[in-house]
Amino acid sequence: MKRWLEDLEAQHGLDALTERARRLVLGSMAVLLVLLVWGGLSMRVGDSPLTPILIRVLPLVLFLPSILGRRPRGHVWLAFVSLLYFAQGVMVATLPGQGLWGGLEALSALALFAGCTFYARFRSRQLKAGRGD
Repeated sequence: MKRWLEDLEAQHGLDALTERARRLVLGSMAVLLVLLVWGGLSMRVGDSPLTPILIRVLPLVLFLPSILGRRPRGHVWLAFVSLLYFAQGVMVATLPGQGLWGGLEALSALALFAGCTFYARFRSRQLKAGRGD
């Protein structure tokens, strides 16, 4: 795997790979947020319709400063948190009539995980090389 990543860096360049990984993180996070809000809206009960949405979305929103600040360590932690959303998506997919919904959530969480790990690797190598921005 390490050899493959090094070959990829040599072929495409570290800056281009970092930007691609960043776009993957932003895109998959946006899709996951939309899916979570939509799922939270379908779970509305009682007097507080926003509670299910906040519970599902808040962990991702807390990582926005790290993502916007382009910090590799924040992306690593977001990768770990995205695995919880992956597990949730797999569990939702096992419910009757929710297979597509849970599958989309699991796939977007998996894409977020991959994007975060790639971004953290490429960005940290960029910072070590002295090419900060």
